[in-house]
Amino acid sequence: MSSSQTDNVRNIGIMAHIDAGKTTTTERILYYSGRVHRLGDVDHGTAAMDWMPQEKERGITIQSAATTCLWKSHQINIIDTPGHVDFTAEVERSLRVLDGAVAVFCAVGGVEPQSETVWHQADKYNVPRIAFVNKMDRQGADYPHVLDMMRDMLGAKPLSVMLPIGSGNGFRGIIDVIGGNAVYFDEVSNGSKFTLEDIPEENMDDYTAARDILWESAAMLDESAMDEYFKGTLSPERVRLLLRKGTIEGGFVPVLCGAALRNIGIQQLMDAIVDWLPSPSELPPVSAHLKDGSSMEVRRSVDDPFSALVFKVQCDPHLGRLAFMRVYSGSIADGQHVLNNTTEKKDRLTRLVRMHANKRTHLDRVVAGDIAAAGLKDVSTGDTLTFPGTPMILESIQFPDPVIQMAIEPMSTSDEKAMDDALASLASEDPSFRVGIDEESGQILIKGMGELHLEIIASRIQREKGVKVRTGKPQVSYRESISCAAEGRGEFKKSIQGRGHFGNAVLSVEPSDSGIELVNLMKDKEFPDHFAEAVKRGIMGSVGAGPLAGYPVDGIRIELREAEIHETDSSETGYAYAGAMALRECLRNGKPVLKEPVMRLDIICPSDYVGEVIGDVNARRGNVLSMEPMGEVQSLKARGPLAELFGYSSALRSLTQGRAGFSMQFHDYARIAENITRRLLEQMGITGFS
Repeated sequence: MSSSQTDNVRNIGIMAHIDAGKTTTTERILYYSGRVHRLGDVDHGTAAMDWMPQEKERGITIQSAATTCLWKSHQINIIDTPGHVDFTAEVERSLRVLDGAVAVFCAVGGVEPQSETVWHQADKYNVPRIAFVNKMDRQGADYPHVLDMMRDMLGAKPLSVMLPIGSGNGFRGIIDVIGGNAVYFDEVSNGSKFTLEDIPEENMDDYTAARDILWESAAMLDESAMDEYFKGTLSPERVRLLLRKGTIEGGFVPVLCGAALRNIGIQQLMDAIVDWLPSPSELPPVSAHLKDGSSMEVRRSVDDPFSALVFKVQCDPHLGRLAFMRVYSGSIADGQHVLNNTTEKKDRLTRLVRMHANKRTHLDRVVAGDIAAAGLKDVSTGDTLTFPGTPMILESIQFPDPVIQMAIEPMSTSDEKAMDDALASLASEDPSFRVGIDEESGQILIKGMGELHLEIIASRIQREKGVKVRTGKPQVSYRESISCAAEGRGEFKKSIQGRGHFGNAVLSVEPSDSGIELVNLMKDKEFPDHFAEAVKRGIMGSVGAGPLAGYPVDGIRIELREAEIHETDSSETGYAYAGAMALRECLRNGKPVLKEPVMRLDIICPSDYVGEVIGDVNARRGNVLSMEPMGEVQSLKARGPLAELFGYSSALRSLTQGRAGFSMQFHDYARIAENITRRLLEQMGITGFS
């Protein structure tokens, strides 16, 4: 790809809540572009993008999958992302490297919980978006309500460029607001052919209102366009160009509609991707920093030195360890050597390929704007690749900490090493999956974002790695904190290998909202910075295990208030020990408490069963925050502790005869009541809590 051709590239992601129709939409895009020659079906496990056995069986996307297609002389690189909250890390890393996104909303559910999550993830990376309101053929579809939810819940400015003709069983086509005509799709050709007709009389008022808003919004982006608007001469072609400008700048979100399963509205969505989402060269430079802490900007140009960000690592059964990378500048050929600036190690780029789900096409070279994969031995998600002599590091990717864990062991002792290798391989692929060891029992613990996440991990170990394993009951990842302010002193005096080591520190702690905040009140006093850093190291080395049950400490503010200097024996070792000792005393004096992960529940429930569902939530130490009617069902928003929500899916089905559904995602850590804390500690064999 030459420099001029990057203008015809679109790097996009398809994102949404689970079951909104992301993968079905992607399948139709691939079909109409000629990338695949038959329509895949998620429910029957024939979708090209859901290639994992677990995805085919469950009908959900688990791993983000990359593919490429051509539409109107434009190369569209697509990443189809998961919609389940347990796999939100896949969305995070995809949005980090994409130039634009298509947000798919269900016409019935509207802005659902994971829709909101991925939208804000896109906000974080300033990703331009267009929206596609899918499933207009479902009973209860409400296009205006989805637009209202986008305004109210996402803070977006939706701009209708397509309108539905009918809804539910009566949905039969769409209105192109810019083109000023109705579009009807031919079922015999699977929607490949469509006809343009006059807008039905009963839809004229909606069309006129949408057109007025569209023309005015576009005109406000340019002074000369505003003059044309007032004169009545602003053309549809000029509006299309102005919509591109407004979308890329984030001023508004063009909204289209259709029904992917019935093959309605997809070609118009593909046109919108080409027309309104940016090419790599249209976006501002990316920021990077150098080893000395200074920052720099990297132009998205083929003519600049090579730089790329590794955003995903995958162990391919045929090609081995593959690193998915987004090339931001320059170019590189297969077989060339690169420098991993994060680890400062050199590596050789081998097996350079472009992916289509789990299939591959060999590439000789990649350039700025490309998304590709290559064999690299020693890389991790978030690493920066350049040529030697370009020591810069691109902004990495942050992932949430796990909230659930369970024990795992091989069925046979002879499989211990194979299981360890499998866990290490999966942990390198998935940054939200961690492996640890229970210090008391010696058991291996796997940690993740939810029950489904860990269930899939265990399944992959058995299927992909051929290791039979057994798992224990999932356990909650608790945190420890304090309930009141406290002080503590630590003093270390010891001779080590004939040299005296001294350290003395006084700390104060108080509860805070989240995280660990450390403040050095000795900064302007006669206390050397390297000793203060040593105290900090001692403190941070001790926050991994609290005084109650050894869980990580969270939600405290720590102040270094006093420190003494010894004339001859002051040492960094001494102050590190003193900091650790002072913190332990602070935590003991601060009336330590346990905190547990609290989940946000979004439940869709038939009205007949609302009482039973609310009663069950309350019985699980949860509470219902709001209830909103949605046609014949009720939408309940609730919160509840993760410890009480294991197996909730089965319980909810049993309560409602299988008619209710829910989604769950992490909300925050909350303090546990004393009586429950006492019971939990007793179950762990810990007594003496008061």
